[in-house]
Amino acid sequence: MGFQEIVYTVEDGGVGVITLNRPNYRNAQSYRMLDEIDQAFDLARPDHDVRVVLVRGAGGVFSTGHDLGTPEGMAYREALGAEPGIQRYDEFKRYNLDLLVKWRNFAKPTVAMVEGYCIYAGWMLAACMDVVFAAEDAEFLGGFVEYNSIPWDIGVRRAKELCFESRFITAEEAAGYGFVNRVLPAADLERETMAWARRVAENSPEALRMAKIQMNKAQDAQGFTTALEDSLGDYCAMMWMPGSEMRMTTTRRLRTVDLAVRGRRGERPGLTPPEG
Repeated sequence: MGFQEIVYTVEDGGVGVITLNRPNYRNAQSYRMLDEIDQAFDLARPDHDVRVVLVRGAGGVFSTGHDLGTPEGMAYREALGAEPGIQRYDEFKRYNLDLLVKWRNFAKPTVAMVEGYCIYAGWMLAACMDVVFAAEDAEFLGGFVEYNSIPWDIGVRRAKELCFESRFITAEEAAGYGFVNRVLPAADLERETMAWARRVAENSPEALRMAKIQMNKAQDAQGFTTALEDSLGDYCAMMWMPGSEMRMTTTRRLRTVDLAVRGRRGERPGLTPPEG
């Protein structure tokens, strides 16, 4: 299967690797990219040679979030042909909740390997993986996003603090809050993450599957998936209510984030948010 915005490989030792591959946009997540990630997971699921799936970003960046209006991204969305109304809602829900819940419940262990920036939808993607390894210099920006797992990721009181302030946190902070499992020197990240994945892949697939099912069930017994569904409804109400300032506020905030990324890296902006 040919991909345009990801790379999917099966490495020695039973590890399937999904690489977000839009480095010119710092791996901003278009609907095409999300469809291709899903296709890669669908390839990995029945493949007996794949015991663990690793998700990473090309170009030293995990993901700077949603694609906010690149020409390629907008063309793909328009080609999907969703009509205003319930079709548009179903499309929005698919790409911002349903796929992430599906990947969270994927039948095999998953690990996110985070380098550089992990912003908003980047946080969402990392959050739906089972384990998160990060480079020492990785930076995370969470918030009240569509797949709103952040209260579960770091606890309600800490989630309120970060969502109200909207600030970057370091990999060490993210580990301290419970979102990141391991923080590693950037030079060691790939080697150590792959080594961990290969050790996991040596274990019984049945034991891994049952352990994951039980742990996800324990979380769901506390209301995890129901809370995600409820939160998406609140997010849509916030975004689409008449007179809401949220669209403009979000655009300004993300433009500020993009300028901050450019300034820290000495690079051109990864993408330009649309006006309005």
